[in-house]
Amino acid sequence: MTGQSKQARLSPWQSAVAGATGAVLANAMVYPLDIVKTKLQVQVKSRKGDVQDAEGTPHYESTLDAINKIFQDEGLPGLYNGLNGALLGVASTNFAYFYWYSVVRAFYMASVRTPSPPGTAVELSLGAVAGAVAQVFTIPVSVITTRQQTQSKSEKKGLIETGQEVVNSEDGWTGLWRGLKASLVLVVNPAITYGAYQRLKDVLFPGKTNLRPWEAFVLGAMSKALATIATQPLIVAKVGLQSKPPPGRQGKPFKGFIEVMQYIIDQEGPLSLFKGIGPQILKGLLVQGLLMMTKERMELLFILFFAYLRKIKEERLKKVAERASAAAKTSLPVTLK
Repeated sequence: MTGQSKQARLSPWQSAVAGATGAVLANAMVYPLDIVKTKLQVQVKSRKGDVQDAEGTPHYESTLDAINKIFQDEGLPGLYNGLNGALLGVASTNFAYFYWYSVVRAFYMASVRTPSPPGTAVELSLGAVAGAVAQVFTIPVSVITTRQQTQSKSEKKGLIETGQEVVNSEDGWTGLWRGLKASLVLVVNPAITYGAYQRLKDVLFPGKTNLRPWEAFVLGAMSKALATIATQPLIVAKVGLQSKPPPGRQGKPFKGFIEVMQYIIDQEGPLSLFKGIGPQILKGLLVQGLLMMTKERMELLFILFFAYLRKIKEERLKKVAERASAAAKTSLPVTLK
């Protein structure tokens, strides 16, 4: 079954549910990488050989080192701290994205009044607008999840308690939207990914239209890696905004993502803007592949499920019509010839 036929048979909200379900399954599978990259991005650089930072939090040298230390210190549950909030955020963000994308795209198509599909530049712009709108509605969950992922073993709190902690801080309710500006800028990540994909395709496979699966995977991995490298400083700044201030700030929160990046450069050097890039890229590659695989399967399941429901409905309506017809025949008056 082709993608066009699936899109024709799935309503916008059904596609949104399929995308959100695929995203939840994909992110659940690689969640330990998510928590590791967050911890690497917020930790303060220490002297070589130090095993703990100023607050007594273990210092992580690499992705594997972080996984080992978290597992030794907190067990397997430590690698899934904040999972509920993270999956809630993933589900809401993806559902909102697909929903708002369908709304924005439908509005655009109605305004230009043309039957032809939008071009690549317009599609990317519509996706960026949808992503920006989705971020406004879903970033509070991201803020709470980041706080949960960076909590120490002694201060573990649930989703609601962590949210109350954010609201009770000096920022008040606006603290739930910390990092919004950085998130809005980060909607360019898909555009960079797509642009890099097309450019690499022209360079590595000139004139080739139909790529083999492994060729498409390699191009997708390379383009996603380039997009991540280009936007990593903003990703690190966003995490810094949403987590608790580092010890050097003495509890004073950052005011913007530029201030976060300037602080990191002053304290740790420019290369520290790329903290956690290893697990960030690995997570992005795995999630991208798993997301598309699971989304395709979910769309197929939805098509079969709704076709089954339609069949049941049609059969019931047919039976009702037959009963009504039979009842009408028995109640007809007899006419004498």
